[in-house]
Amino acid sequence: METLVQLLDLTVRSAVPLLLACLAGLYSERSGIVDIGLEGKMLGGAFAAAAAAAVTGSAWLGIGAGIMVSVGLALIHGFASITNRGNQIVSGVAINFIAAGAAALLGNAWFNQGGRTPQLGSEQRFNPLELPLAETLGQIPIIGMLYEELISGHNLIAYVAFLMVPITWWVLFRTRFGLRLRAVGENPAAVDTAGISVSWARYRAVICCGILCGLAGAYLSIGVSAGFVKDMTAGRGFIALAALIFAKWRPVAAMWACLLFGFLGAIEIRYQGVDLPVVGVLPLQLMQALPYILTVILLAGFIGKAIPPRAAGIPYTKER
Repeated sequence: METLVQLLDLTVRSAVPLLLACLAGLYSERSGIVDIGLEGKMLGGAFAAAAAAAVTGSAWLGIGAGIMVSVGLALIHGFASITNRGNQIVSGVAINFIAAGAAALLGNAWFNQGGRTPQLGSEQRFNPLELPLAETLGQIPIIGMLYEELISGHNLIAYVAFLMVPITWWVLFRTRFGLRLRAVGENPAAVDTAGISVSWARYRAVICCGILCGLAGAYLSIGVSAGFVKDMTAGRGFIALAALIFAKWRPVAAMWACLLFGFLGAIEIRYQGVDLPVVGVLPLQLMQALPYILTVILLAGFIGKAIPPRAAGIPYTKER
């Protein structure tokens, strides 16, 4: 039971950045803007959060800086894709390259540690929160262990990530903003005919995307880690994009998809170098590649037909 709870706890920790990035992509792609740049925005947010926390000594200023940088990158993507009607895939890939190169370059120039930021202290990070009665209820078999070890003990950003699932569902399906956002992703011409600005709706969607990617990056650098290291996102933005497709652009399904991919990541972490029955110790490279291999298998064999928003990836030109 203890091993299972530890594995589930690792699953939740691995799923948090995936979930935030997946919901970020959900806002963007529901509005018709394909976003391959989730990885770059996460990386930029992670670097900015760690750098600001290291300089100012405040985790809150760090997360604010991470969100600002991520939103800035999202607006660059929006300017290229919405205002200039450029290729959205090319723009997203460019964001990934810009973020990866700039983070390493600025990190080396500012801190002279090979692209890393200085090690952060506990006051510069978001530390785990102990929920009420966690220690007391922990004495209860099974239920207490689940509450104390699995539900309690995560940092604030992790709880915000799971809270964003019902919030995103409510925003998309129960508000005027969500109705317009989904409409511009399906039929922007009809929205434009109704007198609603397609460009403004899409810009707001990419801003929401930037905010959530900034939170995802901050979680990595000042949440579960004590600083930024080069390429610390390690492809999570692309896995989040795969989870978004796997979930067919629905927020609740996105949460379960991210938990599934988080579980695969937890297996990789938990069983690296462990002597398993029958198979023995699996090569380190195979364990590291396992989440990505299973991602491809799941997408190829179990997703079924995923139909994206009809206007996704298509620049809108206002008719005169």
